[in-house]
Amino acid sequence: MERRLRLRWLMEAVLFVVALGLFVLTLAWPEWIEEVFGVEPDGGSGALEWLIAIGFLVVAVLFAWDGRRTHRRWRALASAS
Repeated sequence: MERRLRLRWLMEAVLFVVALGLFVLTLAWPEWIEEVFGVEPDGGSGALEWLIAIGFLVVAVLFAWDGRRTHRRWRALASAS
């Protein structure tokens, strides 16, 4: 059980870093989405990029919150044994 929690925490930490990195990338260079996928669904207004950036931030916060919860469970289990 302890090993599973440690692995889960590690996965959540990695996904947090990826989501936060994509958030920062989208803030710094919003056109990366259009260049990578080759489409401009918002017609160049940038509204979709802001929405995607906010989505990445929300995902990062959720992974951070759940990772903290998992880390607490892992530490409590480790100290109990």
